[in-house]
Amino acid sequence: MTQVVVGENEGIESALRRFKRQVSKAGIFSEVKRRRHFETPQEKRKRKAVARRKKRYR
Repeated sequence: MTQVVVGENEGIESALRRFKRQVSKAGIFSEVKRRRHFETPQEKRKRKAVARRKKRYR
């Protein structure tokens, strides 16, 4: 669970920026997007194969 403790003299904009950074590092947005629709086993295999190919070429 992502938490941001706001300091006494800290603005809400900077706290929101820190929260967004923590959420993106944790991969929460990508997880939500992935779980939004049901993924068949065939689609899952295809997605993982594409990820493997991208990782191999880097």
